[in-house]
Amino acid sequence: MAALPSHGGSGRTAPLSVSAATLVCAAGRGRAAVLAALRERRTGLARNAFTSVPLETWIGRVPGIEAEPWPHSLAEWECRNNRLAWAALCTDDFRARVAQARSRYGAGRIAVVVGTSTASVGATEEAYCRLEPDGQFPPDLRRPVIHTPHSLAGFTQQALGLEGFALTIATACSSSAKVFAEAARLLALGLADAAVVGGADSLCGSVLFGFHSLALLSAQPCRPFDPGRDGISLGEGAGFALLEREGPGPWLLGYGESSDAHHMSSPHPEGLGARRAIERALARAGLPAGAVDYINLHGTASHKNDEIEARVVAELFPARTRASSTKGWTGHALGAAGILEAVITLMALEAQFAPGTLNARTLDPVCGPQLMLAGEERSLACASSHSFGFGGSNCVLLFGRERPA
Repeated sequence: MAALPSHGGSGRTAPLSVSAATLVCAAGRGRAAVLAALRERRTGLARNAFTSVPLETWIGRVPGIEAEPWPHSLAEWECRNNRLAWAALCTDDFRARVAQARSRYGAGRIAVVVGTSTASVGATEEAYCRLEPDGQFPPDLRRPVIHTPHSLAGFTQQALGLEGFALTIATACSSSAKVFAEAARLLALGLADAAVVGGADSLCGSVLFGFHSLALLSAQPCRPFDPGRDGISLGEGAGFALLEREGPGPWLLGYGESSDAHHMSSPHPEGLGARRAIERALARAGLPAGAVDYINLHGTASHKNDEIEARVVAELFPARTRASSTKGWTGHALGAAGILEAVITLMALEAQFAPGTLNARTLDPVCGPQLMLAGEERSLACASSHSFGFGGSNCVLLFGRERPA
C-alpha cells in the first residue's frame, strides 16, 4: 500500500448537532418506516416497469409521488425530483423543526446545501419528448427553474422560507454526503448559524440507459459483497438534515474528503482515495478507527467497488466493527445516496441496531470479519457512512450518539 501524505486539512473540527433528519426512498417514507424495512429485511426494489423501452433490471422507485397534492405557492418548481424532496421535507416533522430554527436564527442565517447528480433532468427529458411543432417545450414545462442543475437548492430554499446561502454540490455518488462537509465549513466561518443539508435524485431514462451502456446494471436485485454480484440496482429518493452548533444531537463528529482522480468510473486499485477520506474523518473527530462501531458502506454490488472497499475496511478497522451495505433495500440513489445512507446511519445510532446486507447469500473472500449479512441489535456509540463517487470523489461522515467531552 502506497504511503499517504500527512497534509490535507484534517485538523480537529467542532462537532455539530444533527437536530432533525428525514428521508424518503423505495424502502419507505420516514425514519420509522425505513427502520421497519431494515429490521424485517423487506426490500424496496422491484422489476423495472419505468422505462417504455424494455430494460431488464431492478429499481428502487418511490410509488405514488406524481399523484400527490402539490402546493400552489410552489407551482413553478413542480417536477418529480422536487416532489421527492417535498415528500421528505413533509416527513418526520422536518419542516416544523426548520421553522423553529428559522425563528431562532432568522431566515438569512440558515444555509441550504444540497447534493444531486441529475437534478430535474427527468423533466427536461419529458419536455424534449413532447416538443411543440415549432421546437418549443410544451407549455406546462416552460418553467426554466426546473431545467437547471440548481433546481433542487432553489426549491428547497423557497419551500422552507429561507434566505441565506443556497449551494448545489454535484460530485456523482458523493454529492449529498459532501453537503455535511460544506455546511460545517460555512458554520465554522461564521457565514451561517445553521444549515439544512440534503439531496434528491429521481430515476430517469438518461441514468438508467447510461448505466446500462456501461454494463453496470444487474438483471436481478443487487447483491453487495456477494462473490456472485454482477452489478447495481438503481434507486431514487430524498433526505435532509438540520445542522446546528448546539442541540440534542446526535452529532456530526468529523468528515473526510478526497479525490483520487484515478479513472472516470473505477476507484483507485489500492483504495487510496477511500483510505484517505476515512483517515481524515477520524482525524477531524480525534478518534481511532477502533472507536467506530458501525459502518454504512458504499457497497454498490459492482465488482471493483465492493472488492476495494472491503479490503480497505479490513485493513483499517478492528474485527469488532460491524459493516454493511443497505443498497439492497434502497437501490443506488446516485446523488441522493449520501444523504439516504447518512440518515440510515443516524437511525442505527438512535435505534442501537446495525442493519445487515440484503440479497447477498455469502460474502466475498476479500471481506474481513467486519462485513455482516444479518442485522444486529448492539451498542453503537459511533458510526460512519461511506460515499465513493465516479471519478474518485470520496466522502466519509462520522457520527456520534453523544457529544464528545
